[in-house]
Amino acid sequence: MEGEDRVLEAVGLVKRYGTREALSGVSLAASRGELVAVIGPNGAGKTTLLSILAGVQRPDAGSLSRPAGEVGWVPQQAALYGKLTVAENLRLFARLEKVADVEGAVERMLEQTGLADRRDDQVATLSGGNRQRVNIAVGLLAEPEVLLLDEPSAALDPRQRERLWRFILDRARAGTAVIYSTHDVAEAERYAHRLLVLADGELLFSGSPAELEAACGAGGLDFEGAFVEFLRRRGH
Repeated sequence: MEGEDRVLEAVGLVKRYGTREALSGVSLAASRGELVAVIGPNGAGKTTLLSILAGVQRPDAGSLSRPAGEVGWVPQQAALYGKLTVAENLRLFARLEKVADVEGAVERMLEQTGLADRRDDQVATLSGGNRQRVNIAVGLLAEPEVLLLDEPSAALDPRQRERLWRFILDRARAGTAVIYSTHDVAEAERYAHRLLVLADGELLFSGSPAELEAACGAGGLDFEGAFVEFLRRRGH
């Protein structure tokens, strides 16, 4: 991605919880339309990194340059109101985010997410896949230049996952930079332009899926096997 298209950049991010260092000097950048996957073992620092990029947490050291507008933040647990309808949830969050045209934003997101026919359904009655689409719609209400997704397809069945990724890929094609964490390394290989591999808060690798396989140099392994071998060789 060209440097002039860069919409987010972090340099040397450090985050400590007491004596434990959750992030140790992590740097990254994302450009318009780029899909960046953050992968690594449990406890690697993936959620901590995304929450700092979203502005939910502050780093203890390092710098962060973000867009002037909102950054869309979609945590793993949907922060929705089950007793409200889909449209009521979107309307509420649009007002909380001080979106200028609340009704216009609600209608746009209902259309873009394919949930117009569910607008009057209570969120509690929706499938997991549809709830996640509402969750992502909330993150996109302010039309952010950057969308941050923490395990967006967790607990979805294959059909729900495929539909969700079609929507996310459409947002990237429209120019939104998408940074997402995932435990599904096949999902990272399939959709990401670039991978960030974290382990114990340290950034071990930044590059394409093909470059990670080449860095591992383990011929004959599939991508997941190459990823596990890469971590093993780095002592994780």
